[in-house]
Amino acid sequence: MKQIEVVAAIIRREGCLFATQRGYGEWKDWWEFPGGKIEAGETPEEALRREIREELSTEISVDEFFCTVDYDYPDFHLTMHCYLCSLLTDAFHLNEHEAARWLSRDELDTVQWLPADESIIERLKKK
Repeated sequence: MKQIEVVAAIIRREGCLFATQRGYGEWKDWWEFPGGKIEAGETPEEALRREIREELSTEISVDEFFCTVDYDYPDFHLTMHCYLCSLLTDAFHLNEHEAARWLSRDELDTVQWLPADESIIERLKKK
């Protein structure tokens, strides 16, 4: 089975978490934490900052490691390293996603999360 290793930014602001809605592919319209693949020679933190610049045209602070999720999708195995982050500026632009929302803890179940992200949501609710 194909293996994919990615990073995800759990961006926090004023008690809310930033979620993005996929605008393409098999999982179009599902929600996720922004991020992407780690390129050769990059640390996970470097990959995360690069991916957020590419996807959202903004800068983040990678504050602390949160968890690693392993999930088997039908066509590949995903390893996702998740970090708690914060925006360094309030301005951002959606370059790849069709929507974004700041969700309070009570609103986390109001969107349809990608399967691998669901376990992150459960851990965040307990934190």
